Amino acid sequence: MTTRLAVLYGGRSGEHAVSRRSGESILAALDRERYQITEVLIGTDGAWHVDGRPTPLPQALRVVRAQDVVFPALHGPYGEDGTVASLLEWVGVPYVGNGVFASAAGMDKGVTKRLLAAEGLRVSPGVTLRPGEDLSPADQRRLGLPVFVKPARAGSSLGVVKVTDWASLPAALERARAVDPKVLVEQGARGREIDVAVLQHPDGRVQAGPPLEIRVAGDGFFDYDAKYDGGAVFEIPAPLDAATTEDLRDRAIRAFHALDCRGLLRVDFFLPGEGAEPIVNEVNTFPGFTAASQFPQIWRRAGIGFPALLDILIDGALADAGRRASGGLPQAVASA
Repeated sequence: MTTRLAVLYGGRSGEHAVSRRSGESILAALDRERYQITEVLIGTDGAWHVDGRPTPLPQALRVVRAQDVVFPALHGPYGEDGTVASLLEWVGVPYVGNGVFASAAGMDKGVTKRLLAAEGLRVSPGVTLRPGEDLSPADQRRLGLPVFVKPARAGSSLGVVKVTDWASLPAALERARAVDPKVLVEQGARGREIDVAVLQHPDGRVQAGPPLEIRVAGDGFFDYDAKYDGGAVFEIPAPLDAATTEDLRDRAIRAFHALDCRGLLRVDFFLPGEGAEPIVNEVNTFPGFTAASQFPQIWRRAGIGFPALLDILIDGALADAGRRASGGLPQAVASA
């Protein structure tokens, strides 16, 4: 018996092209004998297309509601931020990945930092600026240079600027606010960049994969170009001692639970130096999902190929829907 599955991708955000890459990779890897697949593409204008045909939203929602499960492969606002999760909750169809709260909280970098700090996880000092607000001289002295100016609710490093001179701060704020009027000015953390992928299995078990280290040439950082134009090298597993590896995995799983995640999460760390406490830089509630993206690469190194990873997430969404309907959700913890 095949499972009726809709893959939802594209979207209205600045990450539309990235989402299309993720969606197309997922569609190419799915087992066509196991799944009866419907493609649902959301255009940059918000128009919906079902299996390549423009479809009015009420009709598209009827198609979505008729599925056994939906795989939302959306990045950024109008998707990854909980808006589509709330829509799928409303129509009552199981879906892969994080729920409304985790998606919304994980999308807002300032909110994420406060939740993780409350869990006892180390984060970089920062200041959230709303429209019309500027960084005070006192905050400039407290944060020091360099700082990173980031749109509070965007991914793929869109609008992120490294500031090494306070005179360039206004231009950096303007660039970030072109993506999101709410911005985060964050103390520049130094150290190795390490990503840890967290995966929830259909039985509720939560597993952290082998850490991945990102290396970017020169003094650059992992910006949009480095992410998608081949400007970075990934090493899996990262060359770390056993104690550091387990500490990072434990912190990633703690972040998963602190944000009330389900299905998956990628946690990005800075490792300042030997013996120093790791810093959680950011989280990603739906990371890039091409076969070459960090999350699938980590699990491939752990022995879970891309098609099998998709099966785990889809089966997990169906199992989670069943557990929620019956009122129970076991939460076991493991590392890979």
